[in-house]
Amino acid sequence: MMSFLERHLGPRAEEITSMLDVLGYDSLDFLADAAVPGSIRRGTPLELPGLPEALSEHEATARIRSLADRNQVKVQMIGQGYSETITPAVLRRNILENPGWYTSYTPYQPEISQGRLEALLNFQNAVMDLTGMDIANASMLDEATSAAEAVVMMRRANRKVKNGKVAVDSRLLPQTLRIIEGRTSTLGIDVVVADLSHGLPDEDLFGVLAAQIGSEGQVIDNTDLVEAAHARNALVAIATDPLALALLVSPGTQGADIAIGSTQRFGVPLFFGGPHAAFIAVRRGLERSLPGRLVGVSTDSSGRPAYRLSLQTREQHIRREKATSNICTAQALLAVVAGAYTVYHGPEGLRRIAEEIHDKAAYLAAGLAAGGIELAHTAFFDTVTAVVPGRADDVVAAALDKGINLRRIDDDRVGVSVGEPHTFDQLDDVLAAFGAGRSDSQQDFDLPASLLRQDEYLTHPVFHGHRSETSMMRYLRELADKDLALDRTMIPLGSCTMKLNAASEMEPISWPEFANIHPLAPRDQAQGWLELIDDLQRWLTAITGYDAVSLQPNAGSQGEYAGLQAIRDYHRDRGEGDRDIVLIPASAHGTNAASAVMAGLQVVSVATAEDGSILLDDLKDKLDKYGQRLAGIMITYPSTHGVYEETVTEVCRLVHEAGGQVYLDGANLNALVGLASPGEFGGDVSHLNLHKTFCIPHGGGGPGVGPVAVAPQLAPYLPGDAAEIDAESGADSKRVEAVSQAFFGSAGVLPISWMYIAMTGGEGLRSTAQVAVLNANYLAKKLNDFFPVLYTGPSGLVAHECILDLRPMTQSSGITAEDVCKRLIDFGFHAPTLAFPVAGTLMVEPTESEDLEELDRFIEAMAQIHAEMTDVAEGRAKAETSVLRMAPHTAEVLTADEWDREYSRASAGYPVARLRRAKYWVPVGRIDGAAGDRNFVCECPPIEAFDIEVDESAAE
Repeated sequence: MMSFLERHLGPRAEEITSMLDVLGYDSLDFLADAAVPGSIRRGTPLELPGLPEALSEHEATARIRSLADRNQVKVQMIGQGYSETITPAVLRRNILENPGWYTSYTPYQPEISQGRLEALLNFQNAVMDLTGMDIANASMLDEATSAAEAVVMMRRANRKVKNGKVAVDSRLLPQTLRIIEGRTSTLGIDVVVADLSHGLPDEDLFGVLAAQIGSEGQVIDNTDLVEAAHARNALVAIATDPLALALLVSPGTQGADIAIGSTQRFGVPLFFGGPHAAFIAVRRGLERSLPGRLVGVSTDSSGRPAYRLSLQTREQHIRREKATSNICTAQALLAVVAGAYTVYHGPEGLRRIAEEIHDKAAYLAAGLAAGGIELAHTAFFDTVTAVVPGRADDVVAAALDKGINLRRIDDDRVGVSVGEPHTFDQLDDVLAAFGAGRSDSQQDFDLPASLLRQDEYLTHPVFHGHRSETSMMRYLRELADKDLALDRTMIPLGSCTMKLNAASEMEPISWPEFANIHPLAPRDQAQGWLELIDDLQRWLTAITGYDAVSLQPNAGSQGEYAGLQAIRDYHRDRGEGDRDIVLIPASAHGTNAASAVMAGLQVVSVATAEDGSILLDDLKDKLDKYGQRLAGIMITYPSTHGVYEETVTEVCRLVHEAGGQVYLDGANLNALVGLASPGEFGGDVSHLNLHKTFCIPHGGGGPGVGPVAVAPQLAPYLPGDAAEIDAESGADSKRVEAVSQAFFGSAGVLPISWMYIAMTGGEGLRSTAQVAVLNANYLAKKLNDFFPVLYTGPSGLVAHECILDLRPMTQSSGITAEDVCKRLIDFGFHAPTLAFPVAGTLMVEPTESEDLEELDRFIEAMAQIHAEMTDVAEGRAKAETSVLRMAPHTAEVLTADEWDREYSRASAGYPVARLRRAKYWVPVGRIDGAAGDRNFVCECPPIEAFDIEVDESAAE
């Protein structure tokens, strides 16, 4: 039987030998020794104490099954922002468990992302309709951080009140209040937390954040509050529940400027706290301040509607420290599920589900009232809070005996939250736990007419056309067929590590024993989860050489923020709070600078040398100038230029001597695992992208997981717990600021990384890094004669990725790197990373999962494109009418009755012979991005828009 490692690695043994021959090395060890500086390299044989010996796929599945069996699946009525829901099987099988959806990349290349972009546009439109707002993003990381982002957005967008405070409703969820408190204290925003039922505080306010449904379940009419806030020139955000909005008046109708919330209960499992797709929706005029991703509508080269990411997408890479947010990863896969849930059920289905939930809650309330039990509130949607003086523990225990988890608020109050799958029999068990029985008077708890919405919503045909499972299955297949994901082709994106997401790694996340555990459930019900998390923390510390790990950050950008926060708090506790400057190389990821500013630090750029490495002379100048104020430096290693910098240990030494801490960005850790450990060659803190190095799939742009790993002195400053529960963190945490609302972040996808490490083992991890380096250097060697490799190390080798310099060919031909990206679509390839970190270049990362045939297919495509560029450069074709400039080519264009282009249809559609065996047909032509931003549309076009007559001249 083949081992998992043999299945994970693309090249076979004989292919590895032939590739090494091309590079002139006798073994993978010799290649790694030549590429990785000796000053940081681990010795051979591998020594990674604490890592398991590799298990077979069958053995690992049996082991993780035993962990799952240690979790106790109860009826979850705890609520607090997490609700039991039903994931329709057609969505689970065709989205969550379908590699066509979960292996796709963020849709920065829109032509090959039309399916996932349409699915995300459905999500946006559902949120817009339900909240009554004009624009919504797709999506945010969780509800609590969305609330914090809304506060920051109100301060930034309010031009009438410059130095005011923000009033925050004390009835918001506890984790929301905790996250807001932490984010705003860092940014110097004054917060007034108050029960807004008593009116606005007597302060100068730039913003107000109110709750539509309080943490105890009360439904709140904010109409008068919004009017009063606007009269004082304050903006208003409302935290809401989108499922409740199938019944309740929308925030937009109440006059709000912003609405925030989570779509978790739209078919997304509890997942022990995440990942869940949150959102921010705004009125028109605030869209350019909106964080996260926006899907918009433009047109393609044939004049047809086409979807694309719009406006501020990836603005961190342009604005850096002036960016409005460090949000980079979304929760795209979960947003797709939530949007598809809305499509499947439609407005009638959502209303029916919402009415059934409220009816069950009213049934519960009537029984409690008939039993003489006081209710804290009589206007509620799904959550009933009962007042039971001194009896809360007894009630919770009695319900648990029936297999039901309730929320203990304090000694005297118990909360019960009703979800979609809950039954009247279960509610009878809850009533019995309170010492009450059923009652038929639930009409006494009907929602007041003033709180009910009167307007229509979800009117677009997409929310009405897919009620049968057959229709829904085919719609999802139609969307997936429009996309290029890892199940079709190599995705050679530099810095993004699009590697195999093995089926055996993915399988456990759907198991109820993992998926249906509430993050606030008693810890004895989650022993399997806690053991898995402890294993993963130990393994990651062994791999990185650090002392402790927090798995809380639910994106790489949030890991950056958590690490910088730890550095900041460390200095402050040592009485050096004036250390407020972080040095960041000019070539660094844009989120580095944005995260530093969010952490209350100031950014100073460090120049890079011609070879892409940090310019030591400039670093020394900056250390001399800012030494007393130095908090630390952020380094991406291997560098953003795709090389192992020889001077990294010297950089770390200089920064430490100046009193700073070293943040080693783990985005490129796939080139280090088993070869070198950042915690051993100078790093004090790193974030690790589990959605890159450790096989959690990208899911069209999320979920991401960005754990933060730290040296001993920073371990006390790992993220705290927003829910303030006694969770085990694996470190002596001071319970400092939380960065995500769930203590273990996006725990639901952690089994993927657990399985990967368990099946790979320590020695296998080293092999994955070595083959990643092999594949990258093979591509670099083969392509260098066509497009020179811009940066290499002293041995002439790259790390796990290489930058191809297209600028000489662009200068001679006029064909740009973007043209090359579009032409690659005709070959069935996702484009490499475009214009980062150097304009006019492509950054290519093949990963270790791609075999020699796929690498050679990419080389063949690039060689053919070089020949086409040469034709332009030598005058045999004109740039503006060339096959490159007109790419990509749709089947519709190629089969048109007339063809007057200067190249043949065959050369456009089948540029190399192997494409005749299997061909991806792009659904749209080249999209006009600039027009899309000038004429911003972020809602689903009417169906008629797709039925236009094709203007053949426009198609030219």
